[in-house]
Order: sequence, then structure tokens, then C-alpha cells
Amino acid sequence: MSRLGKMPNWQRKFVIIGMMTCSITGLMYLLGHQFQIQRTTLGTHSILAAHGVAAMLATLALGSVLPFHIKAGFLSKRKWLSGFSQLSFLFSLLITGALLYYGPEEFREGVISTHWIIGLMFIGIFLLHLLVPRKSK
Repeated sequence: MSRLGKMPNWQRKFVIIGMMTCSITGLMYLLGHQFQIQRTTLGTHSILAAHGVAAMLATLALGSVLPFHIKAGFLSKRKWLSGFSQLSFLFSLLITGALLYYGPEEFREGVISTHWIIGLMFIGIFLLHLLVPRKSK
């Protein structure tokens, strides 16, 4: 690794695949279940289960970057907004995801909306963080 905070290739692929798989399956379920687009295909329990498994992998990917990449990014003062926005969104998605599964029924509708709105914002900020070139000092 030549740059501060640059992930090894295997880790970068793991993070991208984990986050994108979770995002895509979540988007598929959102389109099928909430917006009734191809409901019989996209709004199924299988898609929701795939999203849950992908969320577990994405959480592992997040855990793999916490000790080094996030600390190095903080110290380098580069991509702070997109990096810490992602971290905040992921934390919120973990909390709302847990509330969807374990939370009280009376909060469910509000939590569903919150979860998918934050999820859509996360996809955008993740792609921004991934694709916008890093500015050199």
C-alpha cells in the first residue's frame, strides 16, 4: 500500500461487493414491496432474505475498514464529508434494520420509511465516495 488509508485490493472488492449487493437487493425489495413494481418478482421474501444476508456481509465489510481506513481517512482530512456521511448512514441503517426485525409494531411504518430513505441516500454517497477522485494536498 503506497497511500495512507488505501485498502488492499481484496478488502476494496469485499467492501464494494458487500455494500453494492446490500444496496441492490434493498432497492429491488423497495421497488417490489413499497412501489409495487414487479411485486411478484422483486417484493418477495427471497429478495428480503437476500437483503438480510447481504446486510450481514456489508456489516462485516464495514468492520474490516474501521481499524485502518477510517482512521487514516480522518487523519488525512480527505473525503471527510462522504466518508463520515457513509458511516452515519450505515449506523442508522443498522439501527433501523434491527428495529424492523426486533422493534415494536407501532413504530414499524415510520421505521420502514426511514430505512429506505436513508438507504437511498447511502447508495448515492457510497458511489460518490467511491468514484470521485481523491484530491491531493
